[in-house]
Amino acid sequence: MGQKRLRIPEKRRSGKPPGTGLVTRPPGRPRSETARRAILRSTLRLLRHTGFGDLCIEAIASDASVGKTTVYRWWPNKGALVADAFLVSSEKQLRFPDTGSVRSDMRLQMNQLVEILGTTRGRIVAGLIGGGQSDPELIEAFRERFVRPRRQEAYATLRRGIERGELRRDLDLDAVLDSLYGPIYMRFLIWQKGLSEDFVAEVCRLVFDGAAVSLLESSTSRSNGHRSPANN
Repeated sequence: MGQKRLRIPEKRRSGKPPGTGLVTRPPGRPRSETARRAILRSTLRLLRHTGFGDLCIEAIASDASVGKTTVYRWWPNKGALVADAFLVSSEKQLRFPDTGSVRSDMRLQMNQLVEILGTTRGRIVAGLIGGGQSDPELIEAFRERFVRPRRQEAYATLRRGIERGELRRDLDLDAVLDSLYGPIYMRFLIWQKGLSEDFVAEVCRLVFDGAAVSLLESSTSRSNGHRSPANN
């Protein structure tokens, strides 16, 4: 009887190590992230042609070539989606710089906001704020997803100014920020005119002249050999 030949499985005959024949995911973003970005782009695109009230999830899903369930996977409602779409389109522009001067940092960021409000994206902001007066979910989405994160960055900017001895230690940071940004939204929403770099510069001068450390305070701080701590 001849010697029985050992049968080698087909997948081992090729000489390739085990596992090399498996299908791998193609390079690039995962499909879910691609869909999410498509939804955000479609939201902004449709808002250029329609108001917030006429915008619907079905139209966004259709434009982005996804199902409604895919949209609701990330956003609980239309307000949250629109707020995120605006944030993604504006986030880089609205970051606070660190130039070494709190007045310069705030003025530069405020000018960026004014520039955005003067574009079609300003309509999104107006729609969110206006619609939010009768829609608690909408204004909450705008506050939590856009306003609050920017507010935290602004706090950090003001605290740097306090640490450097530019601003008083006893400042109410919320009052300072409301005084800086309130006039911008007043002119944008109510007067609908007058927003300019000169206006921003004047607002900053008025607010920071009142918030600055006085010459007496500055002299006392230097003589005591310490810097003003940050407001917590």
